[in-house]
Amino acid sequence: MNDDLPNSAGKCHPDCVKANNEQEDYDASQSAAFVAVSLISSARVLLKLDSEYTEYSAQYLVDNAGKEEVVRGEMRLPSYAESLESVFRSLTEDVWHKWVYGQGSFCWVTKKKDGQGSRRELTVKDCLEFAFKEGLPTREHWLHFGCMFETPPFQPLVPMKGQVVEAADLGEGLKLCTQQPVGARLHVFSPEFDIVGEEGIYDGPSYVGSRYVGLRDAIIVAFDKREGNNLVTVQILYKKKTSFVKVSGRSMILPLIADDGFQVTEPTCLLVDFCVPRLSIN
Repeated sequence: MNDDLPNSAGKCHPDCVKANNEQEDYDASQSAAFVAVSLISSARVLLKLDSEYTEYSAQYLVDNAGKEEVVRGEMRLPSYAESLESVFRSLTEDVWHKWVYGQGSFCWVTKKKDGQGSRRELTVKDCLEFAFKEGLPTREHWLHFGCMFETPPFQPLVPMKGQVVEAADLGEGLKLCTQQPVGARLHVFSPEFDIVGEEGIYDGPSYVGSRYVGLRDAIIVAFDKREGNNLVTVQILYKKKTSFVKVSGRSMILPLIADDGFQVTEPTCLLVDFCVPRLSIN
């Protein structure tokens, strides 16, 4: 469980390193965006809409999904008047306007204003529905994942057509998985999840002092049967790292008492809230 965060922060400007280091281990909107674009990339290559696996920008979703309105447009260079305005603005707001290139990504280096981008937490469904409505840029045409700076003055978007299909339970979710990877949410307990590794099986709480961390977005990539129970392999972004983990599919009563007092006493599975992007090829 030690792969680097995909398209991680800090590659375009030192301030991104500092900001990323100060950021909490979990950001719900970043996690949802990462899962959403991964599902879309997988679905598009399976349907031969893309000739090869193409990474789309999770940061674009973080920057734009959930806003009331998104300014759309074709890729263009700023006009003379816009460039001049930017210069004057930079003199009064102490910002930079220059490109700083990183490893396959870039940053339009203009510091975000305090409070900019504050909005409700995104879900995978939010991100998918936004992508179907607005389209997505590829990863290299937007800021890197976790970037703390202003968005660039253009956005070449790839049109996305489709709808979000949801499944009521694990059984239905696994049926969808026979066609494509499936988005889900995983009940995470510590220290069990922290120590399971890629060879073990995550089976929920097993210690007297287990702590319920909460629900985390994941992608179901495979499953099989073991001793009569489903064994589900998921990809998950956890503590800024991606990993593949085997999860027990058995139903159980979980001690789900989180910081907000949320509690579940009915039998449930560790994996819940299943959805996929059903893309249109027309």
